[in-house]
Parts: sequence; structure tokens; C-alpha cells
Amino acid sequence: MTDHDPHSLETEETTLPQQQAAPDDEHEIGLSDDFIAEILELLDHHYTDRIQELCRDLSAPDAAELIVKVDASQRRQLVEILEDILPEETFSYFDHQLLNELLEHMSGPYIASIVNGLESDDAIRLIDDLDEDRRSEIMRHLSRKVRAAVEEGLTFPEESAGRMMQREFVAIPQFWTVGKTVDFLRAASDAMPQKFYDIYIVDPIHCFVGSVSLSRLLCAARAVKVDTLVNEEHVTVPVDMDREQVAFQFRRKDLLSAPVVDSNNRLVGMITVDDVVDVIDEEAEEDILKLGGVGDSDIHRSTMRTAKARSTWLFVNLFTAFADTYVISMFAGSIEKIVALAALMPIVASMGGNAGTQTLTVVIRALATKEISATNVWRIVAKECVVGFMNGVVFATIMTTIVFFFYHDAHLAIVMGAALILNLFAAGFAGAVVPLTLNKVGLDPAPSSAIFVTTVTDVVGFMAFLGLATIFLI
Repeated sequence: MTDHDPHSLETEETTLPQQQAAPDDEHEIGLSDDFIAEILELLDHHYTDRIQELCRDLSAPDAAELIVKVDASQRRQLVEILEDILPEETFSYFDHQLLNELLEHMSGPYIASIVNGLESDDAIRLIDDLDEDRRSEIMRHLSRKVRAAVEEGLTFPEESAGRMMQREFVAIPQFWTVGKTVDFLRAASDAMPQKFYDIYIVDPIHCFVGSVSLSRLLCAARAVKVDTLVNEEHVTVPVDMDREQVAFQFRRKDLLSAPVVDSNNRLVGMITVDDVVDVIDEEAEEDILKLGGVGDSDIHRSTMRTAKARSTWLFVNLFTAFADTYVISMFAGSIEKIVALAALMPIVASMGGNAGTQTLTVVIRALATKEISATNVWRIVAKECVVGFMNGVVFATIMTTIVFFFYHDAHLAIVMGAALILNLFAAGFAGAVVPLTLNKVGLDPAPSSAIFVTTVTDVVGFMAFLGLATIFLI
């Protein structure tokens, strides 16, 4: 992997406490903190053999968890020690930032050996995550079969079915019988994909005809022709379909796998449910991060780059905040005359902001899962407005009582209640309409909606409270 000998880290035997490597709870998922602490202690003492002994049987996700949870300097040292025993799939669990950090000091042939050991979909994903110059270097060292699969996969759009599909699948002619198919599967077991749930039937020019589930195949008599067992409700995935659409199809049809076909209906690949789970997880993570104004997960990014990446939406928020300042300045005279206004107006804005965020989150999630369409969009907007109004009435009643108790001013209490009702109603409206509008014009509502909704609720809240106070109290 590198020019350094991983065993050069060994020193004379050091006596260390023998901690429990496995989780104490057999049902605990992932590595225990005690195990990770023991590895770090062994790493500090350069006790290489013991680390390899403890980590030899780690699964790919557990090995990835261990590497992710140590700091950058320890991470490189740990990978050097474990390079001969790490499962190849371990590297498919790292994000772009961490993957490039780990592979930076690895030789091209070693990285190629990792890629050659992966299924085609994982190989393409790993190569795609690499920086451009690193990618071209590694491609030269790949086997002919893997290089052809990777080159073909990279020609498809970045977030399409062609990128996420695997080229290993089971396809048989339509005239075969169940018995011949079963015999074929047994004889070619070493060449079979690691996971498959359906057998695909093709015609002489490799066009997709249908699919048969393994359970149905194994329950049929040997003499039965497989084309009589075809699933009538099979779903095919076009190779250029967006991966979110693929995930939607899997969720809607409860699929375990689906064939991927090109424009001529030729079978070119297969997508399995484990790949779709990864897509759903990545898309959900992306939306959550965007909703918080963070483009990518930056936990492994340098401090300077993290600060720079997060500053973009903070910069936008800085300018939208001037709208709040302008509204408040319009009523500076009223605030000077009634000091209580300065103490109470943040409550109105804060309640509106929280209500708007609640609505915003629900609507963005509904857009992502395609629960909103032209047939129900206005019903949803109306519902959120009514919800905002109802909550406004409830909390207006509470705040009216509290304000009257503290300030003994019925008019001030009524103004406070009215402002809360108006602002929570506006929050429900803005929280629904802003993301719907952005989505309608082709923009991603996740990263920018929160700033606009918060601006609306702040402006409406200050305007309503201070405006009503100016009219009725001064």
C-alpha cells in the first residue's frame, strides 16, 4: 500500500489491560466503546500483532466504524496495520472526503486490488468518489473486466440507475425448464452474484422478457418451463432513471430487486434493495443537511473548509436579517414609549419561526416522497394555515393571560394575542407555500426555504405586534 512496512510499528511486547473486545450486550449493533478504546491504547504502544488479532474477524461495516471514529493521524496508522485483513467492502462505507484522505497515501495497484474485489456497483461508486487525477491512475491497474464495467458505468448520469446498478445478475433463455435452471445455478455457483432474489428471462437478443422469484422457481416441478412462472407485475428500471425515482418504485412496489434495461429493452444490470436503502439514506441525509444550510456532511472536513462551506447561507441570512431590523426601526418611537414591547416582541417572532419550521419540514418531506401533487396541493396549504390559526388561538390565550398577569394591561395582552394568531397563521402559509413555490420553479427547496420562511415569520411577527401596539396603545 505504501512504501512503509506496516510491521515496522512493532516494538517490544508491552503489557496492556485485556479489555472486552466484543460488545457486552449481544444485541448491541456496532463496536463497543471499550473495544475502540483498547485499539487506540494498543495503537499508542505500537502493538501491531495484537491489533491485527483483535480486528481480524471484523465485518466491513465494523471495520469502517473503527476507522471513522479515530482521528486523522491514527486513522492512517491503523489502515497501514490492517491493510492485509480489511475486507474490500470496508472502503465502500466511507464518504468522499474520508475516502480520498485514506487513499491519498496508498499506491495505485493496491487501490486497484480493492476495487477488483468489489461488486461492480460498489466499484463504480468508489472510483466515482475519487479525485480526477487519482481516478485515472487507478483505472490503469484494474482488471479488464472491472475496468470495462467502471468505464461503462461512469458514462451514465451521476445519480441515475446506471450508476447504482450491478452488472452481476442471473439471466436465462426463455425456453429453459425449472430443472435445467436449478442445475445451472448449482454448477455455476462460484460465478453467481453475492445476493440475488430473482432470475431474469431474456430472448435470443438479450431483451428482457420477465422475471421469476427464487421462491417460486424452487417450489415448481423440474419439467415446468420458466416462462410460465413469469411475474406478471414485474417492474423494469430504465438505465437513465433518476435514483430517487428508483427508490420510489422500490418503496411503492415493495421490490427486492429490479432489472435495469436500456432504450432497446436489453437487460444490462440489476438493482437490489440494499442499494436502494443506501440511496434512501443518502437522499434523506442530503435533505436534512440542506435544511440546516449545510451542503455536505463535513465532519471529516478540515476546520477552515468547514467554516467556508457553512458561511454561504449565513451570508444570505445576514442580509435577510436587515428586513427584521428595518421593520423594528419603523416602530422605534413606540418601543421607546412602551418598553414592554421590546421584551415581548421576540416571543412573537420565535413562535412564528418554530411553527414555520414545523410546516416546512413536513412539506419538504412530502415533496421528497411524492405525497404532494396538483390534486392536493391547495388542500395541504389550507390545512397548514388552519393548523397555524388554531395553534395561534391556543397560544394567544395562554400569552394573553401571562401578559395581563405581569403587566396589568388588558390592551397590551390583547395585542400580544392578536399578533400571535396572525404570525402563526402566516407561518403555516409561508411554511407550505415557500417550498412548494421553489419546487415549482425547479429549485431545490431544502437549502433555502428555511431562511425565507424565517424572514417571513420575523417580519410579519414584528409588523403585527408593533403595528397593533402603535395603533391601539399609543
